[in-house]
Amino acid sequence: MKVILFDLMPYGEELDHLKQPGEKELPWPLGRSHFKPEVAVRTYEEHLAIWEEMDRLGYDGVGFNEHHTSPYGLMNSPNLLAAAASQRTKRLKLLIYGNLLPIHDPLRLAEELSMIDCLSNGRLISGFARGIPREHVVYGVNQTESRARFEEAVDIIRGLWHDEVFSYEGKFWSYKDVAIWPRPVQDPVPVWIPVTSSKETIEFAGRKNIPITPGAGSPGLRQDVIRHYARCLTKAGYSITPDHLIIQANAYIADSKEQAVAEAGPHALYFSRTLFSHGNDTEADRQRSTGYLSSSSFDYVRPENMGAVARAREEYRDLTMEQVRANAERLPWGTPDEAIDKITRDADHAGSNTVVVSLNRGVMPAEMFMEQVRRFGREVLPALQAHQVTSVPLE
Repeated sequence: MKVILFDLMPYGEELDHLKQPGEKELPWPLGRSHFKPEVAVRTYEEHLAIWEEMDRLGYDGVGFNEHHTSPYGLMNSPNLLAAAASQRTKRLKLLIYGNLLPIHDPLRLAEELSMIDCLSNGRLISGFARGIPREHVVYGVNQTESRARFEEAVDIIRGLWHDEVFSYEGKFWSYKDVAIWPRPVQDPVPVWIPVTSSKETIEFAGRKNIPITPGAGSPGLRQDVIRHYARCLTKAGYSITPDHLIIQANAYIADSKEQAVAEAGPHALYFSRTLFSHGNDTEADRQRSTGYLSSSSFDYVRPENMGAVARAREEYRDLTMEQVRANAERLPWGTPDEAIDKITRDADHAGSNTVVVSLNRGVMPAEMFMEQVRRFGREVLPALQAHQVTSVPLE
């Protein structure tokens, strides 16, 4: 198995004290007076040092993400962070998961990603994502256009990388006789698409034979996503393999489950209560009303798994430590052996030979995050990398 650590990189200071009396969410927008440049400077340097350590420990890659106008994450441009990481690491794959295609010019993205692949000597994995509704709002992009923009941009970027000279007439972007310099080292560049649960994204990835991260809402929902994706691949003339699927794991390594909950629990609470839904709509009904989702986006999902789709913000904002403790029973939180067993069983169940691991939900202190990276690297990583998934069970 390949093991990639996904780093959300939130603003490195907790901000619960900014919530107004009776309010569950941070103010939106969160103004300039609340931002401390020294915290951002420290946060960037701490994470770069951790990525260097991951390179030494033998992780297969590090994952970056793109979010805007919120302390949820300081990777407004994942490309900048990947470029910086390319100069501080030697072998780590650089997973940009992902650039938010509907809100950016695809020609510029194709050029920047080509630069990163050259800077890293062919270590880029390019993730293409739509982004959450908040990003569309702040960039002034109509959410009803989101999916069409996304699909058009995917075709443009891949065409710019591949064609000798590229021309395109689209609804949103048009180009004539473009030959980008530099070109990527890799041909083709690996492309992945994150899938929460939208049918249209699954079907697009299947038509294009692009690997996906199937929904993490529940094992049942993930299975529904994989089954539908496999059908779409088959219809397009492809066959699903373990390299088509990337699972996710939220892990914390400790001497016991109880210690893991005590240490990681408060950070998980802050992530869910404060960071996750800041300024964003998570509810399916609200996303449909803005045009972000269609009325049929989840019609492939079995009824028993619908509860895991686009959960209400209150479920995150009202999370309790008791719920964290209950959730930990199904997570790879605890001893190294528990984590190895849980992650490998999940990989076998999904049929995935790649796992993207999160070790730092919430504003975990840098020394705590570093210790998790080191302990996971010593006591869990070798066993995962020795495990191989050879088929995708679709029963």
